[in-house]
Amino acid sequence: MPRDPLSVPSDPIAATPTGDDKDRRPAVPAVVDEVLTLRIALDDDQVGEVRTRFRYDTARPCEVLLTFHLGRFDEADWVFSRELLRDGLAGLSGQGDIKLWPAYCPCHGSTLHMALDSPHGSALLEASRPRVRDWLDRTYAAVSAEQESAAGPSDDDLAAFLAGARDE
Repeated sequence: MPRDPLSVPSDPIAATPTGDDKDRRPAVPAVVDEVLTLRIALDDDQVGEVRTRFRYDTARPCEVLLTFHLGRFDEADWVFSRELLRDGLAGLSGQGDIKLWPAYCPCHGSTLHMALDSPHGSALLEASRPRVRDWLDRTYAAVSAEQESAAGPSDDDLAAFLAGARDE
């Protein structure tokens, strides 16, 4: 059986600066990873667990990637905005394919619920809200919200893109 890819930590690309420059701070990691075990509702009476890698790459500052390791050779990836995840920790966030909201469960404490819907099926997942918040805080230490908004397309870029899409 092949080795579980989630058991191997990602290799951050960033290096720590060396030398005599006292004013330089260590480089932040280019990738912020965390593997969490999420509870998943399989049907009305059955609950299971799925190991999930939360991944943030500073080269793509507006998005987060969740990789669900399903115990098979394939994995299921979901990409959505970091802002959606941040907002879901505080209240209902998202619409359509993904919805996030905080909850409290006497058995599991403070949780984050994620409802995912695709042509291949639907899933309701539950994660530890404090662990997701800690991971998300590390992503904001790598790229602040201000840096993220500056990295995205401008309103003019989006308007031009949408105008081109209407012409087709």
